Amino acid sequence: MKVKFWEKKPAAKAPKKKKSFAREWGDAILFAVVAASLIRWATFEAYTIPTPSMEKSLLVGDFLFVSKLHYGPRTPITPLQVPLTHQTIWGTNIPSYSDAIQLKSYRLPGFSEVKRGDVVVFNYPPEEQHPADLRTNYIKRCVAIAGDSIEVRDMQVLVNGKPMENPEMLQYEYFMATSKVLTQDFFLDRDITDVSGWEGGFRLHTTPERAAELAKLDFVKEVTLVKEPKGTENTQIFPHVPSLYKWNMDFFGPLYVPKEGATVAITPETLPLYETVILKYEHNDNARVEDGKLYLDGKEVNQYTFKQNYYFMMGDNRHNSADSRFWGFVPEDHIVGKAVMIWMSTDPYGSFLNKIRWSRIFNIIE
Repeated sequence: MKVKFWEKKPAAKAPKKKKSFAREWGDAILFAVVAASLIRWATFEAYTIPTPSMEKSLLVGDFLFVSKLHYGPRTPITPLQVPLTHQTIWGTNIPSYSDAIQLKSYRLPGFSEVKRGDVVVFNYPPEEQHPADLRTNYIKRCVAIAGDSIEVRDMQVLVNGKPMENPEMLQYEYFMATSKVLTQDFFLDRDITDVSGWEGGFRLHTTPERAAELAKLDFVKEVTLVKEPKGTENTQIFPHVPSLYKWNMDFFGPLYVPKEGATVAITPETLPLYETVILKYEHNDNARVEDGKLYLDGKEVNQYTFKQNYYFMMGDNRHNSADSRFWGFVPEDHIVGKAVMIWMSTDPYGSFLNKIRWSRIFNIIE
């Protein structure tokens, strides 16, 4: 039989030291930054329309939500980065990242794949001075996906030989000859913001319907569609070899869009079309082009199999959009997300009382 004569009283716990005011705020800010960074990386990110390349579908001053969930978020390529920044620290030209460490990018599963007609945000491929995931964000409409054949014939996009349905608010450039000088208010009242002139008229970008309305005004002599004729060389147009491809904005292609696992023959005619892809986007460690021939690991090759999917993007403002017609394909690892909704819209030309475009708030992007 065991008899307990006494029991040692446990020592009293020291009272928990209260966090200082600065520590509490520091912890709260750290949690907010981590939470915001995770949300921005994996779910939705805010984006602003800075240029008129998508007008009138999207307007300068529109604020969008871009979904990372649709196509799946990418794992970071550049991990050494100040949180919630892109290329520079807010309000400065100081770089917000270091490219000392570059990781291989992986994409988590998403709700869907990139589809024709999607309005897509992506990193601008030719911007080689930044890592791929920190290149400038562009927004365009996907008109062709991997494996498609894309062509622009007399301004009409054809995919695999069939006309693509045009966006509702598609714009082109027109020359409007007039008998008098018109004020900026005249054009703003008609929702036309991209105008230049006057030497007997104005160059402007608008929809075909609006152009037809302008042509009926008594002081308008004529409204002429501005387009590049077939066979006209435009050295700014991809692949920048006018001796082989006399393409321009309105007559382009046909051009095959690379698909993962697909193999193309490498010839003097096809190499200019895929040289940039092979040398810059396919992550080939030892690839070069010399005297019109492709070399991989020191050996000349006459065919190439693509390692990832590519896409062809165009702006809805067809004559005022620097898009795939000028610089080529968008690699899959440059895709950021799908533009899904306008959550705010401000008019840069609006007065104090009319600054907000109330009719555009919470509009779904199509």
